[in-house]
Amino acid sequence: MKILAITSCPNGIAHTYMAAENLQRAAAKLGIEMKVETQGSIGVENQLTEQEIREADGIIIAADKKVLKDRFVGKKLLEVGVQEGIRHPEELIQRVISGDVPVYRAQLRSAEDIKQEKKSRQNPVYRHLMNGVGYMVPFIVIGGLLIAIALTLGGHKTPGGLVIPDGSFWKTIQNVGSAAFTFMVPILAGFIAMSIADRPGLAPGMVGGFIAANGSFYGSEAGAGFIGGIIAGFLAGYVALGIKKLKIPKALQPIMPIIIIPILASLIVSLIFIFLIGAPIAQLFEALTAWLAGMQGTSSVLLALILGAMISFDMGGPVNKVAFLFGSAMIGEGNYEIMGPIAAAICIPPISMGLAAMLNKRKFEPAEREAGKAAFTMGLFGITEGAIPFAAQDPLRVIPSIMVGSMAGSVIAMLGHVGDRVAHGGPIVALLGAVDNVVMFFIAVIVGSAVSVILISLLKKDIEMAGPVTAEGVELNHPAASAVGTPVAPTPTASANPTVPTTPAPGSPTATTVSASDQEQTGDEAQAVQIEKLTDIMNLDLINLDLEGASRDEVIDEMIGALDRTGAVSSPDDFKKAILAREEESSTGIGMNIAIPHGKSDAVLKPSVVFGIKQDGVDWSSLDGSEAKLVFMIAVPRSSKGNAHLKVLQMLSRKLMDDPFREALLAVKTKEEAYRLLDEVR
Repeated sequence: MKILAITSCPNGIAHTYMAAENLQRAAAKLGIEMKVETQGSIGVENQLTEQEIREADGIIIAADKKVLKDRFVGKKLLEVGVQEGIRHPEELIQRVISGDVPVYRAQLRSAEDIKQEKKSRQNPVYRHLMNGVGYMVPFIVIGGLLIAIALTLGGHKTPGGLVIPDGSFWKTIQNVGSAAFTFMVPILAGFIAMSIADRPGLAPGMVGGFIAANGSFYGSEAGAGFIGGIIAGFLAGYVALGIKKLKIPKALQPIMPIIIIPILASLIVSLIFIFLIGAPIAQLFEALTAWLAGMQGTSSVLLALILGAMISFDMGGPVNKVAFLFGSAMIGEGNYEIMGPIAAAICIPPISMGLAAMLNKRKFEPAEREAGKAAFTMGLFGITEGAIPFAAQDPLRVIPSIMVGSMAGSVIAMLGHVGDRVAHGGPIVALLGAVDNVVMFFIAVIVGSAVSVILISLLKKDIEMAGPVTAEGVELNHPAASAVGTPVAPTPTASANPTVPTTPAPGSPTATTVSASDQEQTGDEAQAVQIEKLTDIMNLDLINLDLEGASRDEVIDEMIGALDRTGAVSSPDDFKKAILAREEESSTGIGMNIAIPHGKSDAVLKPSVVFGIKQDGVDWSSLDGSEAKLVFMIAVPRSSKGNAHLKVLQMLSRKLMDDPFREALLAVKTKEEAYRLLDEVR
């Protein structure tokens, strides 16, 4: 039996993951296969797929906020509050197993619900088109690379270009590549149709695509090309969908998707294409191809400017995909000088942003400089999306800069007659031999990247710094940096027996070995902290096994005091305001004798977690009425990139569902023992 679940709570933090953990534990105990989708503040994680939903025997939704249920129509659905998922996971699963669960039926939705759904839904035409393109691209890549390799290694120079001798091994490789190309249009059309009508649309779409690509059916030498394939795909998809909706006798229903729909849809699409639209589309495509092939001078420069701007405008988004699809289609028509400028433009945004981040230390923070290395590497492999993090943070300066650079590179590639035989970009395709005029290709990439780097350097403001910066990026005049003293040597954190950080006596040299993440860091550096486990942002000074406070606020003061003594906060009072503001939203007492107060504040200099034990408990207004005995305080700088505090909350929430782990924590006698246990939280 297979059961699916969704967990979510109003704040999308602790209870979301606690319920998920308990449901998975209960399912494993009962021998039930289960997958849980969490809808937390970080976003949807472990999302349920359509296939998994089709195969599921039941669905459990343990949530205190609205969860869209349209995808579960016709499935047994049990809907409860998130607390039920935490406290009674086995009972929920047993109810699904016993069948004591209603089948969910589609319900009337409010106009506002429909409006919100439409707003969040991707344009269906674009979605269907991109489904076809996604399946088509591998065939173009296979065909283009094999032909490029065959020409590079087996071709002989002739007045008409590289020619591979008939009967040679490389001629065979070329033929295999050409065969891969023949699938391009049928695959495009088939998967567009499948996106619209599911499996019954696949065969009619491919048949229609094959006819679109072979003009002999309607008296054309060139065929209708990719434009015809797109039209055939949409036509086949909607024809198949229309036939699916027809009311037919029950006796015929089993054979509808495998016989009736494919045959009728294929016949209708084929006849429409052969007798009505095939020839006009072919003529249009022939005219377009001839116009592109004959472009010279200013017209080709204009085309290159447009393509370069489109590629870098949304870095892998819809506008980028339109230009990419155009270039890919031209490859299939034998026009490689359209994809050449696109291939250069594709890699310029990530390469230029990577170089800018690595070269301009006063323009980019430490975390951005690290991201720049990854962006540069992605650019080498033609992955435009590598520039997205920079564009998202500073769109008004970054997007125009990379657009101008891509446009410059695209124009140089067009004027240099750079061709690309593969539907991909970046230096990688040049190294694999798929690019014509390789020297001009690299000149285009280098010049385009340089233009973007210069523009970014001119437009982007310097980051604010409190003082000189060391080689490690620590601000020397920052109070947190001055507290460090002698640099601390890092050790690997993956050891089975983690090194426990200790604090030297006052005035003694700092000789203790600790993990790199235990070193003091400034607020800016906190943005670069990689939190893989709880002890990455803890040390012994942040552990208190005997909290003295008699009330919630007294315990909070006591724990903030530990942060103040270790130099983690610049103003205890300001950070306390952030903690209490969060408590006013809803109690962070999550039940089972646990409280996790947390806050983001400018007063926090580095991400930190304080752990304290109050054996006789303290009232924290927990949802289950239990007093807090295990208290974790999470402190994160407001300027910290990403969702560091949410990640820590997620890790803690899951681990604290383990009863033996909670009991072991309550029983610890030394700080070192507590630290080793907390090292398991990851």
